[in-house]
Amino acid sequence: MKRLLIIGLHWPEPSTTAAGTRMMQLIRFFLENKYQITFACSIPKTTYSYNLNSLGIKTVEIELNNSSFDSFIRQLKPHIVLFDQFITEEQFGWRVADNYPDAVRILDTEDLHFLRLARELAFKKKEKINLINDTTKREIASIYRSDLSLIISKSEMVLLKKEIKIDSKLLHYIPFLQTKIAVNTLKKFPNFKERQHFITMGNFKHKPNYESVLYLKKEIWPKIRKKLPKTELHVYGAYSNERIKQMHNQKEGFIIKGWANNKEEVYKNSRVFLAPLLFGAGLKGKLIDSMIYGTPNITTTIGAEGMTRNSKWNGFIEDNSEEFAQKAVELYNHEEKWLEFQKNGKEIINNCFNKNKFDKKLQIKINEISSNLKEHREHNFIGQILQYHTLKSTQYLSKYIEEKERKR
Repeated sequence: MKRLLIIGLHWPEPSTTAAGTRMMQLIRFFLENKYQITFACSIPKTTYSYNLNSLGIKTVEIELNNSSFDSFIRQLKPHIVLFDQFITEEQFGWRVADNYPDAVRILDTEDLHFLRLARELAFKKKEKINLINDTTKREIASIYRSDLSLIISKSEMVLLKKEIKIDSKLLHYIPFLQTKIAVNTLKKFPNFKERQHFITMGNFKHKPNYESVLYLKKEIWPKIRKKLPKTELHVYGAYSNERIKQMHNQKEGFIIKGWANNKEEVYKNSRVFLAPLLFGAGLKGKLIDSMIYGTPNITTTIGAEGMTRNSKWNGFIEDNSEEFAQKAVELYNHEEKWLEFQKNGKEIINNCFNKNKFDKKLQIKINEISSNLKEHREHNFIGQILQYHTLKSTQYLSKYIEEKERKR
């Protein structure tokens, strides 16, 4: 049986983060392809962490800067090592390369961290985006050191290939993997008249989500509420802090709900989803969910980026707060448009995120690299250089930290 080692920066939390959902989709892909999976992580689990053992997955706690990992991977002998983002590749990639070089090293970028950071800095400073920062250099180096990097967004594929000039052989487009929505599924959900209120949702550890809610509170919701005085905006998300809780105002209809224990019910009983994201990267799991559960949405250009191949959206895309609020009111009041956009959402899921299509392509790509690993690496000369220098520099730094801790 083929063995897969996943090294996670966090234990997967599919009920709170899109990254957790993404990881569980990849895990199910490998389980369906008969891989024996071990998931390793260096931080404690939380109450939201998925019970991986229930899927027959072995979970292991590993330590940073500790040579115990070396013997662990030599004993495990994985065919594939999957890093859940570039930080884990930095932490453990050199140890994998040094102690078990036969393993195919795959990086799941989740989203491009450097792109998200560049947009955040541009938003805060009100400047044009500058893609060159320290995170850019680190993340691109991680992509080059890996045998394959999984990219979740078509837009990010274009950026990496055309602007960063990364060889397409090192990249593989694999978005969210969704089951096809059946013809009659939407008819089983509550209809337009049975639904009420607006919702927004997102993990509040994620800065784009906090800024989105703040934008709703200050700029957008007052405009919507003025036109629809009886409606409410329900704000859902895990890890809400005092800044979020202080936004709660019953009189204004701005209701902080906290973590959604059953997000399906929340979506299915709400009429319109709002996601005025001001910066970010990758694909937005919250918008995927709004399509799956038949809840048309209004978002920004950043929110909709990379989600569809054509102009059809399951709602409106607006970057101006006045227009955003106006379209929200329009969508909330017009059943015919609402039904049209609900149908668009179903088509986007079925045409752009069909699990079966992307599963086959990923397995073919992995098989190709596994069968020709030596040749594949020889063509990645920049990766060889970075691997050599990173292995040496990180190795000595890690051993220094380990020795320092031992003496302490």
